[in-house]
Amino acid sequence: MSKGKAMTVFSLPVIVAALGYFVDIYDLVLFSIVRVPSLKGIGISGQELIDKGVILLNMQMIGMLLGGILWGILGDRKGRLKIMFGSIFLYSVANLANSMVTSMEAYAALRFIAGVGLAGELGAGITLVSEVLHKSMRGYGTMIVASVGVSGAILANFIAKAFDWRSAFVIGGVLGLMLLLLRLGVAESGMFKGMESRQVRRGNFLSLFTSTDRFGRFLHSIMIGLPSWFVVGVLITFSPEFAKVLNVQGVVNAGNSVMFCYLGLVFGDFASGAMSQLLQSRRKVVLIFLAITVVAIAVNFLGAGISAAAFYGICCLLGFGIGYWAIFVTVAAEQFGTNLRATVATTVPNFVRGMTVPITLLFQLLRKPLGIQGSALCVGALCMAVALFSLWRLQETFHKDLDYFEEYL
Repeated sequence: MSKGKAMTVFSLPVIVAALGYFVDIYDLVLFSIVRVPSLKGIGISGQELIDKGVILLNMQMIGMLLGGILWGILGDRKGRLKIMFGSIFLYSVANLANSMVTSMEAYAALRFIAGVGLAGELGAGITLVSEVLHKSMRGYGTMIVASVGVSGAILANFIAKAFDWRSAFVIGGVLGLMLLLLRLGVAESGMFKGMESRQVRRGNFLSLFTSTDRFGRFLHSIMIGLPSWFVVGVLITFSPEFAKVLNVQGVVNAGNSVMFCYLGLVFGDFASGAMSQLLQSRRKVVLIFLAITVVAIAVNFLGAGISAAAFYGICCLLGFGIGYWAIFVTVAAEQFGTNLRATVATTVPNFVRGMTVPITLLFQLLRKPLGIQGSALCVGALCMAVALFSLWRLQETFHKDLDYFEEYL
C-alpha cells in the first residue's frame, strides 16, 4: 500500500469502528466467562447455575436479534453514526448497571438491554467503513475492524481473572463511554448524506421478504456464517466435555478455550482481509477459510490423548478457520444498496448469532443417539453444506460500486 492509501485505511472512522467492535466483543464474551461467579454472587447455586445461565444467555440473544433489526432500520433512516453512538451508549450503561445487580430479574433485564445495544456495533461499523473507503481498500478497512475487535475477547478473559465480576462489568462500561468521546470527531458517510437529499425509501426491513432476489441475497448472506457459530456455540462452549471424551491430558477450561479461539480469530480476520485484497475476491477467501475450518474440525476430533496445551492450540486453529467473520459481514453489506445496507449489515451477523439456538438444540437432540462426537460432526457437516451452497449462490462483490439504491415499492 502506498502512504496515501495507508493513511486512508487508518483514518478515524476505521479506528473508531474497530474500537467499538473491541468493546462489543469484550462485553459479549465477558458474560460467558463470568456467568458462574456472577450468578453465585447473587445467591444462585447448584443446577440453577446452568438453568439460570441459559435464561440469561437467551435474554441477551433475544435482545441482539431485536436490536439487529432496530439499529439496522435506524442506520438507514437516521445515519450510520447515530446508531454507533446509540448502541455503544446503551450497552455501556447496561454494563455499569450490571455490576450492581442483586436479583435474577434485574440481571435478565439488563442482559436483554445489553443485547439490544451490542447488536448495532459491528453492522454500523462495517457499513460506515465500506462507504468511506475506496472499493479497492474496503477489505483492508474491515480487516482492521475485525482484527482489533475480536481481540476484545482476550482482554475480557484477562480482566475476568484479574478482577471480580462486578469490576469487570464496570471496566466494560467505562471503556464504552470513553469511546463515545472519540466518536465526536467522526464524519457521517458521504453516501448516506447523498441519499438524504433524495426521495428514496430507506431501511424497509420487510422489503427483504417481498422480493425473491432480495430475500435470496439476504438468506444466503446469513447462511455463509453458520460454521462460525457452530464452532463457537458447540465446539468451544462445550470444550471441557469434548476434552473429557477425547481423554485430553490435563484440565481444559472453557474460558481459556474461548480466549485461544478468539486469538485465532484475530489472525484469521487479519489474514482473510489481506487475502481478499490480494486475490481481489471475497468468495474465494470465504471458500478457503471454510476449508481451513473443515481441517481444524477434523484435527479436533482426531486429537485423542493430546495435552491440554495442544488442545488449546486446536482451539486457536478453529478460531483462525472461522476468521472470515468480517469478510462475511462485508459481503452482506456489499450485496445491497445504500438505502438497505445498514439494515442488512446489522441484522445478518445478529441473525447468525441467533442461529446458535437451533444449532445447539439440534446438537443436544442428536447427542443421545449419536454421542457427543457423532452429534457434533453431523451438525457441523450440515452447517458446512448450507454455507457452501449459499456461497455458491452469492455474487462476487469485490469490485462492486456501492453508491446505488435498492428499488422497492
